[in-house]
Amino acid sequence: MKNNIFLLAFSFILFGCSTTEEMKINPRSLWNAAEPKPFENHIPERITIHHEGTRFEKGDDAPKHIKNVQTWGMGKDRNWADIPYHFLIDPDGNIFEGRNVFTTGETATEYDPTGHLLITLMGNLEEQEVSEEQLNALINLTAYCCEKYNISPETIASHRDHSAQTVCPGKNLYFNYIKNGYLKDKVKELIK
Repeated sequence: MKNNIFLLAFSFILFGCSTTEEMKINPRSLWNAAEPKPFENHIPERITIHHEGTRFEKGDDAPKHIKNVQTWGMGKDRNWADIPYHFLIDPDGNIFEGRNVFTTGETATEYDPTGHLLITLMGNLEEQEVSEEQLNALINLTAYCCEKYNISPETIASHRDHSAQTVCPGKNLYFNYIKNGYLKDKVKELIK
């Protein structure tokens, strides 16, 4: 028994003890991701929140939609290296792996996303409300990313905070949870 307690204590010292649990993140294989094109590497230093911008409801087929976004983004219209975001969250609160976190994301606006870890909420949050499940997943994923990639929660911002060309992530996410500091405060509570 003493040996088990010692091993448990030693493993906490050796591997660290995180204040956020390991996240359930659906892998790229779930949405049948294509292989990315050659891409630019980066180190994530800040977190930028987006909305995907098209209407998406609870229960809609997220893997199919994500695959369609990737196909469009990598096609002739955009010619991006991969899906533009590092993580996607559907209205049911499911989290999906997007592009490799250590690759620069994509944007259709003027800001340079180098150093930005991009998290998008699926849906058009200019018109739709953020579901409770989606908001909780956003808070937990953002805290997880802050800890895992050593990103300060003070860097959490939205697409519109970096670009004058967009209303992304939509008024229902931006004004209710980002501009007022709610998201930052909740993330800080989780990583204390």
